[in-house]
Amino acid sequence: MDPIELQNALDALLQPQLYNDYCPNGMQVEGGRQVRKIVSGVTASFALIEAAIDAQADAILVHHGLFWRGYDGRVIGWMRKRLALLLANDITLYAYHLPLDAHSELGNNAQLGRKLGWVARDGALGRFGEQSLGWIGELSETTGVETAQALASHIENTLNRPVTLVDSARCAINTIAWCSGGAQGYFEAAIAAGADAFVTGEISEPQAHLARECGVAYLACGHHATERFGAPAVAGHVAAQFGLAHQFIDIDNPA
Repeated sequence: MDPIELQNALDALLQPQLYNDYCPNGMQVEGGRQVRKIVSGVTASFALIEAAIDAQADAILVHHGLFWRGYDGRVIGWMRKRLALLLANDITLYAYHLPLDAHSELGNNAQLGRKLGWVARDGALGRFGEQSLGWIGELSETTGVETAQALASHIENTLNRPVTLVDSARCAINTIAWCSGGAQGYFEAAIAAGADAFVTGEISEPQAHLARECGVAYLACGHHATERFGAPAVAGHVAAQFGLAHQFIDIDNPA
């Protein structure tokens, strides 16, 4: 498949033009003339690029690409090493940030909710926060979760990583809000939306105080851990659509 045709298919699926992002979405590095195999991963790290080369990939699809607003634009150090490896091996790099978080079926939030057994409310009622990137819904009776501690244990067992819990919930956990990655800034919007608990990847100093003062549980479950599911879902979907090979490679990250 031609790399430009693949980008057009990804753009049609993820609609990056709808989001005010702080990185270029789509093709970030042009590789060879044909794509037969895609490797998906979370971040375009040197380790992922090396693994993709070993897997004989022609293209890589990630959530965190190489270029961000405010980054030093010089091609030196780690940037030179990553770019040199991509270019020397004719690998095309595609990166989608907020569009990959937001997709209603294949995105990070949709896939995280599916993994953990959560279903967002229908339509706009199931979204909150800036650019409607946060998701909110009710816990089903089948999850067996009634307390913040039980919720944390469920997430730890499912994602296989420790959870930082600030447990000040003053009631059973019925309404849950979530937004993958570094969405700690969405906590106040989640509180305003009526959440009993908020799940994201990271926590900063202010969120602990807000959780204690507002009686809403805060769970930080890992930036990487909460964003492992969108890229392989999208790459797998597109690969099946166009008859390409696909492999997800998870480069461990404790963050």
